[in-house]
Amino acid sequence: MLSGEEFSRLFETFERTAFRLETLSVYSVEEEREEFERFLADGDMGPDWDDNPWVRSMTDKGKQVSRVHVLSSPLTDYLRYELAAYPGNITAGETIGIIDRAEQDVTNLPDHDFWLFDDQKVYRMHYTPDGAFIGAELLPAHRLAEYQGYRDRALAAAVAFADYWERHR
Repeated sequence: MLSGEEFSRLFETFERTAFRLETLSVYSVEEEREEFERFLADGDMGPDWDDNPWVRSMTDKGKQVSRVHVLSSPLTDYLRYELAAYPGNITAGETIGIIDRAEQDVTNLPDHDFWLFDDQKVYRMHYTPDGAFIGAELLPAHRLAEYQGYRDRALAAAVAFADYWERHR
């Protein structure tokens, strides 16, 4: 199981593509706590989020970053915060789709987060019940096709973030 720092290095070393399936309604990220509280107070992400530098650090190198977030309406406070940051991720080059369980069936996808790098390695993400990151587990190679299928189904079912946000903001 990779820790946060070890896992973060993967974003520097992947070569072409990084895909994430996101499934939690709350993530507990200590580094976000102050910003999250500020967002709850005034609903604004501020100018630092207009163009996400973390995403930009990958896309400026020609790498593709994408995600599908499986969520349920009505949105939790944390999801409102996270989705408010997505326009800056998109400006930086990330492709983001949304699957809302209230609008469509998602029985053919896992109930956990994962990252798929370069179509070669898949990491299952592990979190505490309150959404704190525990670690990333490299899954065995024989599970790769299964997770590629999850990615393909998620991408096919997802609504573009801009379309979703326009309806649900």
